[in-house]
Amino acid sequence: SADPNPANGGVQEEEGSQFFEKVTLPPRYQPFFPGSYAETASNIDLEMRKNLKISFWFYPTFFSNNTQCVFCWDKLALEILKSGDLQLVYDKTPIVISSNQLQERIWYKCEIEIIKDSSIGFKITSEKSNLDYSCFSNAIKISGITGKIFFATKSNKSTKRFNGKIEEPIISVDGCIKANWDFSEQMHSLSIPAKTKGVPKILIKNSPTRAVTGRLWNASEFNWKHKPEHYAAIHFHDDDLYDFEWEEDFSFRVPDTMPPGVYVMRIEAENHEDAMPFFVCSSPKRPKANICVLISTFTYIIYGNHARPDFDPIWKKKAKNWNAYPNNPSTYKNYGLSTYNLHSDGSGISIASHKRPLFNLRPGYITFGGTKCSGLRHFQADSHLISWLHHKNIEYDLITDFELHNEGYSAISDYKSVMTGSHPEYHTAEMLDALTQYRDSGGGLLYLGGNGFYWKIAIHKEDPSFLEIRRSEDGLRAWASESGEYYNAFDGGYGGLWRRNNRPPQKLVGIGFTAQGNFVGMPYKRVCYDREFDWVFKDIKEEILGDFGFSGNGAAGFELDRCDHKLDDGQEITILAQSFDRDNQFILVPEEMLTHLTNLSGGPEDEARRADMVYFKTKNGGQVFSVGSITFCGSLPWNDFNNNISKLLENVIKKFIN
Repeated sequence: SADPNPANGGVQEEEGSQFFEKVTLPPRYQPFFPGSYAETASNIDLEMRKNLKISFWFYPTFFSNNTQCVFCWDKLALEILKSGDLQLVYDKTPIVISSNQLQERIWYKCEIEIIKDSSIGFKITSEKSNLDYSCFSNAIKISGITGKIFFATKSNKSTKRFNGKIEEPIISVDGCIKANWDFSEQMHSLSIPAKTKGVPKILIKNSPTRAVTGRLWNASEFNWKHKPEHYAAIHFHDDDLYDFEWEEDFSFRVPDTMPPGVYVMRIEAENHEDAMPFFVCSSPKRPKANICVLISTFTYIIYGNHARPDFDPIWKKKAKNWNAYPNNPSTYKNYGLSTYNLHSDGSGISIASHKRPLFNLRPGYITFGGTKCSGLRHFQADSHLISWLHHKNIEYDLITDFELHNEGYSAISDYKSVMTGSHPEYHTAEMLDALTQYRDSGGGLLYLGGNGFYWKIAIHKEDPSFLEIRRSEDGLRAWASESGEYYNAFDGGYGGLWRRNNRPPQKLVGIGFTAQGNFVGMPYKRVCYDREFDWVFKDIKEEILGDFGFSGNGAAGFELDRCDHKLDDGQEITILAQSFDRDNQFILVPEEMLTHLTNLSGGPEDEARRADMVYFKTKNGGQVFSVGSITFCGSLPWNDFNNNISKLLENVIKKFIN
């Protein structure tokens, strides 16, 4: 259990060191450098025997308190001051400074010129602001220029990172193009080939955002694949941080004798420690369990280092009193934030990765520090289910989202039952295909959460640790994608809700996201008394179910799912229990609302703000059980696992595996 709540026994672990030899290593400091940039793969050398012109377009999005480097080659750099002025620097010395301040979110064309034995300077023009400005100096002579070319930074270890877009860099000598790159090419890649022979490619570092609108975009096309020239820009941010690029200190091979499950590798140094979770799948040499738990690692990563807007420093007091995990992303924003946060320029963070420390993926981390319950989400909340399985001595295997995406149906085909955790929100098409095939092939699918199967994501083809999300059109979202930027760069697919991609959650599991509130929970009320379903409620006398729990103090809470027969696949769905928001603690999600008076359900809003616990069968004998609530699993450990929610789930599992 990763729940630090003393009322639930605190964080509980079993010793696993028998699978790993304890090691002592010399400590060392490894730095990291936030901010995305691009660099040539090798040096470009040029003797100054002729006139040189360097041109590119740029679009500043945020003038920070730091100097920002837009372009750098050898000792030559173009920088933006916090005032919005431009300066051309050579060997750390400003040569010329503009007297016209730039504006944010306007395209500018920059032409840096070195005129042999004469002068050096730059010219800035803009169609939007009617700016036409040039500034030159003859105070310095440059005999040659050599080294890598950097865009959006001065070097790979610089802190002078640029916020904004860059497009169409060209280097010419006496009017002849010697090097140029088209940033619309190989949109899915971490490199961009040069258009000129013998010129090194561009390497993209720290995943700036691609498939963004460029200077030519005029809303005539929204798919970058159809008019790539309209998307020939890269959006850089000074706080992009998805790969710390730390060197490896230790590794170990998972032995076949290691049981599948959730593990934690603990490291200590000088009174500091870290606890890194990892997930062990079943070895092919071990017999399969009847049950497989799908660990929502993609959702964990998408939320990784979520700095909540409602964070209050007083939460740290609760963490200290509970001996919980002490660190919070809100106080360490330099470690890179989540896709639920904004970049410093106000644009949404659309890329996530686990190649960095993720504070909220640690045992004992508290998401909601101001609640009277445990206040857990994601990894820690899912441990309520894991601890329940252990307490009930129910044998299980597990896989993560990575296995389901890469291996598809074959990863789960041998199991009688596959169950999710509390919040399986982010999925690829491959994952939905696998779960649908499993269900329709006779498998038993238990959806034990809420707001699941909601957002569509893409995985980078060259580095699968990078995940991409576009928050297009509507949905309950922390930010909105810019107009024209609804298509993923990683795979070219339309992003946003699966509902907008004709795969609403209702098609897979019978219910879908309908309402969200604060981190509060309510009980269900049994509504099905058909004797055909008495097996669900065996040995349960109460009509009210789950009026307790360590998540929101109730089994139906925070985010709720309900049936909608306009969106399901025509299944004969039986509603077993329901929970209605009678105290107006929840709101309908945006995709359910039409006006301030009407919604898509066609009925009263009070009837739509509810959680439905459902069951249905497929034609080939598959079974689906869905609970419609994020807080459901938080009720399982209540009263030492002796409660009606625990009993109900036990009844359902027995049905599914027998």
